[in-house]
This record gives sequence, structure tokens and C-alpha cells, in this order.
Amino acid sequence: MNKVFTTSGHSVHALQNINLGIKEGEFITVIGPSGCGKSTLLRIIAGLDTDYTGKLSLAGQPVLGPGIDKGFIFQEPRLFPWLTVEKNIASDLSLHDPNIRRKVDELIDLVKLKGFENAYPRELSGGMAQRVSIARALLRNPKVLLLDEPFGALDAFTRSHMQEALLDIWNKNRTTMIFVTHDIDEAVVLANRIVILKPRPGEVRSVVHVDLPFPRKKSSTSFQEIRFKVLNEFERIEELSWGQSGAGI
Repeated sequence: MNKVFTTSGHSVHALQNINLGIKEGEFITVIGPSGCGKSTLLRIIAGLDTDYTGKLSLAGQPVLGPGIDKGFIFQEPRLFPWLTVEKNIASDLSLHDPNIRRKVDELIDLVKLKGFENAYPRELSGGMAQRVSIARALLRNPKVLLLDEPFGALDAFTRSHMQEALLDIWNKNRTTMIFVTHDIDEAVVLANRIVILKPRPGEVRSVVHVDLPFPRKKSSTSFQEIRFKVLNEFERIEELSWGQSGAGI
């Protein structure tokens, strides 16, 4: 897969030779320096950007645009401020439908928001609001859940709690998840595999397998070994970037 942006008559290669295979039920984190195309890649997978060259398929079917088989979680919750938690989750579906009512109730329980069904977004913390977003995305049973740095604006304590909550949801549902982050620790905490992108153009530098049991302790030797491996890849990317920028001097 390749993606080129044209700005003021100039072509910018955002993504180049992206070749990834993701198994059903995997938890993938995508990490890389700013400007490496992480969010662009996620938008293409979501079907929100179809202006690229190459092939992209989901469960054997070509991705031709957005659809209910792909859930998307943005950096901010994007809830409707005039709707309650349960109505935000149901979105355009009626809670008077017994099946929708049951699914919404199950999701409220899954994301641990029991007792807040009738609360409005202004009455929720940032972490709670993101849990509503996750529940809304899961309502239609997507084949893949795409998350674009959803915890980036949260404080460290809430972020850690949300990571645990997301892993709990993944463990129960086994929905395929692709999670973009700029945080190395977060990538190791969550993933089965970490996809590391290098910038200019965005290309897969390496894929790191994380064969650690959940929950993962950051203080453990095995965690730190994988963290060091990812950090080492970042340092190599930085060295290559400096080498390229200085080549014409």
C-alpha cells in the first residue's frame, strides 16, 4: 500500500510499501515518530481515506469505504452532549428495540459504567467518556476496532486504568484491535505485536512480537527487555533520519 499527498503542487509520500497481515482477534499497536503516517494508516484501514494505491481487505473482502464492520475511536470522545450515556451508545438506534436495549445494557456493564446510564457527557470524566465511545463502537459488533491515540489526553493514572479496561474488553470479546500510540510503554502493555513505522516516507521498520502474559508489569525484566528492543529501533530510525537530512550538506 502507498499513500501520496499533493500539497501546493508538491507530492509527499505519506506511506510506502506497507505490507501487513493481521490475524482475527489480534491486538496490534502501531508506533513511530511524529509524521510517520500512523493516523493516515488507521484512516485508510477504516475506509475513511480511499485515495491510495494497493490493496486492502478485511475478512477477505476489499475495503471500499467506512462501514459498521469497522469501529473507530478518535483521540477525543466525540459524544453528543445532549444525549445520556445509554443514548450515546445507541446513537441512531432505538432503545425501545428489545435487542438494542439488551446490547446497550451489556456494553454498559462491559465498560463498567453501571449506574451512569442516564448521565450526560459533562458529568463524566475523560476516561469514562472514552469508555462510552468504545461501547458505542462495539454496539454493531465490528470485525476490527481502530483506536487513534484514545488515551493521549488522559492523566497517567486514568490512562493506566483505561489500558486495563480496554484489555479486559478485548479479552472478553476478542475483537481485533489496531491501536495507534506514541507511547512505548503503552504499546508494550497492550500488544500481541508492535508495528514500528519510520517516517519520510512512512514505512514498516520492524514488527516486535510481545509474548508476555497479561497483566504486564512494567517493572519486570521481560517487559523492560521488549521496551529496550522497541527503543533501540527508535534510535536507529533517528540515526537514519539524521543521516538522510545531512546527506546533502
